[in-house]
Amino acid sequence: MNANSSVDFEHLPRGVPMDETDVSLRAYLASLDEEHLAEYDPGWSDERVQEWDGNFRSDGALMLVCCERDVDIHEFRQVLEEHLEYRRQSRAPAGQMERDAGGS
Repeated sequence: MNANSSVDFEHLPRGVPMDETDVSLRAYLASLDEEHLAEYDPGWSDERVQEWDGNFRSDGALMLVCCERDVDIHEFRQVLEEHLEYRRQSRAPAGQMERDAGGS
């Protein structure tokens, strides 16, 4: 088991209302492996991010199961970058992630 497997990335940040699409997007990102995520570059164009991810439809929305609305590249990038930060924090000393994610 790796350090990230015990973190509930699907429901971060805590205390923020989420719909089914929010949870599905976060679950999708949590399923991506570390090596793939390590390749991501925030300086990439939207088209490059879509190519890197490989899971965007021709209309520009992310393909997700259990979603109520479309996720565009802008929402994807925002949540991806938050997700990457949570992963970095999950490797930090105990308790740091809870404080940073809005927990007690």
